[in-house]
Amino acid sequence: MESHSLVYKVATEKEEMEQINRLNYRTFVEEIPQHTSNEEKALVDRFHDENTYIIAKWGSEVVGMIALRSNRPYSLDGKIEDLDRFLPKGSSTCEIRLLSVKEEFRSTRVFFSLCDQLVTHCLDHGYDMALISGTVRQLKLYKRMGFIPFGERVGSGDAVYQPMYLTKESFESSTKAFIRMMERKNRVRELSFLPGPVPMRKKVMDAFKDATVSHRNIEFIENMDEVCLKLKKLVNANHVQVAVGTGTLSNDMVAAQLSTLPGPGLILSNGEFGYRLQDHADRFGLGYTTISKEWGQPISSEEVEGILKQNSEIKWIWTVHCETSTGFVYDVESLSDLSVGYGVHLCIDACSSVGIIPSDFGRAYLATTVSGKGIGAYPGLAIVFHRDPIEPDKRLPRYLDIGQYDKNASIPFTHSSNLVNALNTALDGVDTASRPIRMEQLRRHLISEGYQVMGEDTYSPGIVTVALPAEIPSREFGDKCRKRGLILSYESDYLMKRNWIQLALMGSYQESEINEALGRIKSCMDTYHREFVSHG
Repeated sequence: MESHSLVYKVATEKEEMEQINRLNYRTFVEEIPQHTSNEEKALVDRFHDENTYIIAKWGSEVVGMIALRSNRPYSLDGKIEDLDRFLPKGSSTCEIRLLSVKEEFRSTRVFFSLCDQLVTHCLDHGYDMALISGTVRQLKLYKRMGFIPFGERVGSGDAVYQPMYLTKESFESSTKAFIRMMERKNRVRELSFLPGPVPMRKKVMDAFKDATVSHRNIEFIENMDEVCLKLKKLVNANHVQVAVGTGTLSNDMVAAQLSTLPGPGLILSNGEFGYRLQDHADRFGLGYTTISKEWGQPISSEEVEGILKQNSEIKWIWTVHCETSTGFVYDVESLSDLSVGYGVHLCIDACSSVGIIPSDFGRAYLATTVSGKGIGAYPGLAIVFHRDPIEPDKRLPRYLDIGQYDKNASIPFTHSSNLVNALNTALDGVDTASRPIRMEQLRRHLISEGYQVMGEDTYSPGIVTVALPAEIPSREFGDKCRKRGLILSYESDYLMKRNWIQLALMGSYQESEINEALGRIKSCMDTYHREFVSHG
């Protein structure tokens, strides 16, 4: 998977030059009305063939540039009479032109880094002073960078400039102060809407920091007992086991347990994680049939009952509760009714629903979840609920043997007291009541803004999936949001393949944070539309 970082270089490629001309147009025609518009939306500088362009690139995108040339007369020679009288005698000069940074990168270090590259380039080529006509809109910033004003301002209207020069000494003396200023400016509050890890309450983070104790210590044993009681109450389960691991581990434990049962099963799949259950089953050699549909297409209890009627040998059903890849929610209550009526065991992957959707797993044979999603704790603990007591089974790997955990009160092996502390605290703050209200507000707003939101309001209140238009790649859009401090779910292969992005409400969020996220999404989309239109 490709990832981007800012790269600074001298422009040499044809595509870089074309982007420079478009950025030149965007800045000095559309933003600063210094030149007339044209249909090509590209502006070739009159000194283009003499310019050396230092550029900043984000992936293949030119996001900032600065040009310099050393041939006299400079552009300032035509604006200031006897320019040399303002300059130190014996100085070796060059002229800076066309300093431009794309809007979404202006609150970053790009400006400083371009100037840093410029100073290095000038020194390497024997120049000790660089001249510039700096827009008065950014005069304070230029001064912080070490630029020294001289002479009268030039230009008129919206295109007024201050002649300035930069030396190595003035740049270096201002660098430390500039860096401190940029660090303060760059402290944009980061908002994460990932399905995991999720934002946590301060109490949970503080609990994690408590001193580590042995998993054999009475304090830890009592803490684990308390955690298990809270978990069972949360979903009306008879038994629960907690292991060090992820949701993948908890589902492997289910597959291992199913391998001890006679007869085939039925797996329901209409998204990435339903199909992953099939992979879990395949790895344990389980026999099963499937009801498999396109992503997001509903699977009804009537369809399940039809399969059970046709095949009396089926002994278990395995399904996700919330299909994380789309937000689709299965009717677990109806499936529980069927499992009782037809005498089959119901197994539920509830990794993305516990703590988000009110759940009753009292009739489920097995159900799984994790610490780091809807419960709101740190990732790292795999959780398995079970209806009946389970005895250890030596046919199974020790780490996957649910009976081994049941026999040892969930502590058969080394545990993390820090993770369990955090989970215990997080369970006190589980809130399934307010989440649907916030999700409905989020869905309504996105739909009103013209976004294609998947599913109905019956989908999970923990995740919303947005299908972007084909001309807006989800990877690029997600990257733009990330640069604005908004972390969405978009980097999974299955999301990029479908050009989807997701916002998860599985952690602890305030209404103000959701509103701020919506504002940043709109800002990114507006920027993308401007770029799309300007590029034709």
